[in-house]
Amino acid sequence: MTSETTSAADASQEQTRSATATTTDAPAFGWSSYAERVNGRFAMVGFVAVVMVEVLSGDTFLSWAGLLP
Repeated sequence: MTSETTSAADASQEQTRSATATTTDAPAFGWSSYAERVNGRFAMVGFVAVVMVEVLSGDTFLSWAGLLP
């Protein structure tokens, strides 16, 4: 093979690799590693959102939500 053919083949393999999923875990119900990973990511997003509410409002989240006077 020539260098052009080799580089085209390498580029094709790279595109195939980048198009595949980053995990082999399939979505499942119940206590699965996939569900726990997704729950953890949502918890991180929620925590950042609470911190942003506190920073932008200048008040605690519990006061902002009306749970504390």
